[in-house]
Amino acid sequence: MDILPAIDLKDGLAVRLSKGLMQSAKIYSHAPWELADEFEKAGAKWLHLVDLNGAFAGEPKNLEVIKKIRDKTNLQIELGGGIRDEESIKKYIDMGINRVILGSIALKNPKFVEDMSKKYRVAVGIDAIDGFVAVEGWAQTSNIKASVLAQKFANVGVGAIICTDVSKDGMLSGVNVEFTLEIANASKLPTIASGGVKDMSDIEALLKTKKIDGVIVGKAYYEGTIDLKEAISRLM
Repeated sequence: MDILPAIDLKDGLAVRLSKGLMQSAKIYSHAPWELADEFEKAGAKWLHLVDLNGAFAGEPKNLEVIKKIRDKTNLQIELGGGIRDEESIKKYIDMGINRVILGSIALKNPKFVEDMSKKYRVAVGIDAIDGFVAVEGWAQTSNIKASVLAQKFANVGVGAIICTDVSKDGMLSGVNVEFTLEIANASKLPTIASGGVKDMSDIEALLKTKKIDGVIVGKAYYEGTIDLKEAISRLM
């Protein structure tokens, strides 16, 4: 199981939100590329990068900072936030992003995700509030169950599913193992847990399932409740 440290970008700064609320943003770095360097030195293989402004605007923002992060690190980068068309995907892939995350568009246009998965490295981001898919930067909740959406991508070429329990995101309240397993079982795809990870006990709980391929660590790193280097070494 991989640990993917996260950087969420808002107005070019590295921030963390609570439950996806933009007004809750807490700034952790004015130089996000330096965080990527820290993660690499700790032994991470992947960086989970989110363009928060893009997620709310429905189109890429923070392009210059994303490019600078890409240029400054050797980590593999998966990137999400406002990616809704092939032009944006191609722009990021040409920039050197290793995998794009399609979220809101996956609910609205699953065929688009299927088509893009044949041409690019794609992960689907499924974010849920009370088990139902949340879109548009989590500002809206649909009437579609997250597990039902996950099932749609079982055999279309998607590389992974990243699932977030929005109610736990940024709260350090513990990861939702049951929800993550539900998504993994529905999709039969490599599944990455996100939201609420607070310490090693969460990582160990996911590891015990033997069905989860990765876990995203954000606030726990920034608030010091997880030592990233130690956590990664314990999984080796």
